[in-house]
Amino acid sequence: MSNKRLEEIMSQLHEELATQLLGQVMAGETTASILNVARQFLKDNGVDGVPTQGNPLDNLIHALPDFDEDELPLNH
Repeated sequence: MSNKRLEEIMSQLHEELATQLLGQVMAGETTASILNVARQFLKDNGVDGVPTQGNPLDNLIHALPDFDEDELPLNH
């Protein structure tokens, strides 16, 4: 198999994985495992989330509870 053909196959596989992951996330058909695969896929491809006012990442950050360090278990 030529390098060019291998690159084409890898590109198609990459695109299909992205398409399938997006479809599952958008349809709400996700599990923790699928979300972890999507997270790692984005990380591996240099996609970072930056919280800006009102975007989903910012909303998630503000929805998380604040913990007092004294309240955390000792085995953290």
